[in-house]
Amino acid sequence: MEHPRNSVLSLALIFTSAICLFQVSDGWGIDGHFIVCKIAQSRLGEAAADAVKQLLPDYVEGDLAELCSWADRVRFRNRWSAPLHFINTPEVCTYTYRRDCESEDGEKGTCVAGAINNYTMQLLDYGSSSKSDYNLTEALLFLSHFMGDIHQPLHVGYADDKGGNTINVRWYRRKAVLHHVWDVEIIETAEKRFYNENIEDLIDAVQKNISGVWASRIKSWESCESSKKACPDKYASEGIKAACQWAYEGVSEGTVLEDEYFLSRLPIVTLRLAQAGVRLAATLDRIFEASVE
Repeated sequence: MEHPRNSVLSLALIFTSAICLFQVSDGWGIDGHFIVCKIAQSRLGEAAADAVKQLLPDYVEGDLAELCSWADRVRFRNRWSAPLHFINTPEVCTYTYRRDCESEDGEKGTCVAGAINNYTMQLLDYGSSSKSDYNLTEALLFLSHFMGDIHQPLHVGYADDKGGNTINVRWYRRKAVLHHVWDVEIIETAEKRFYNENIEDLIDAVQKNISGVWASRIKSWESCESSKKACPDKYASEGIKAACQWAYEGVSEGTVLEDEYFLSRLPIVTLRLAQAGVRLAATLDRIFEASVE
């Protein structure tokens, strides 16, 4: 099956004219989301693995990663979903749900943390004896995507610069905005420089760190408060701290970002991808284990 990057090219042409309507927020880009879902699916318990396969459309042959960027593809058709991809915070390097998770109109829960809570709740209908009122396939795809988004530091960035979308920089010789550097450029530069442009090799490297140098931290990554199935506030708080300490640090309008920035930020990117994959798997396990109890 072809890499999903190719499958969205025609859709990109359709949606380009609508981009100006929303804060641009692709959340890791296609490769980053692909990595998150590959890691997650490799860690699922039996109940969750079976549920995911049952909910996915037949044409992806049980591969969640093939549709991990679906939420970005439909964002401009389903305009209501656009603000669910990110959180805007004031420039204080902290996050609180009450202050930061609301729409411009003041509607509470309209942010990526609220979306994770919502789609987690919807998926708890899986296995119910009565027909669900929700589209559980879409709920799975939204949850999988948003779990990636909330781990991209600039998806919990400053409101004033729209998560780095208005900060123009140069990535080596190319013009870019800071948000896109974190969505795409760091990952793609790593693939080209260290992994022969092979995304599977990058995934293998992250998986080795999960079972190796990060192994002692996995339980704390997976853990959730009391009886909660998902803990997006925890992930968002980590995200704004990483944004302040790593994404924004040393960057201003027109900054040229080269090896010093790339090599020092790449470990943060791979860490957040790993955490997103591990936590997505743990969340799906909690959801679908509950559905068979």
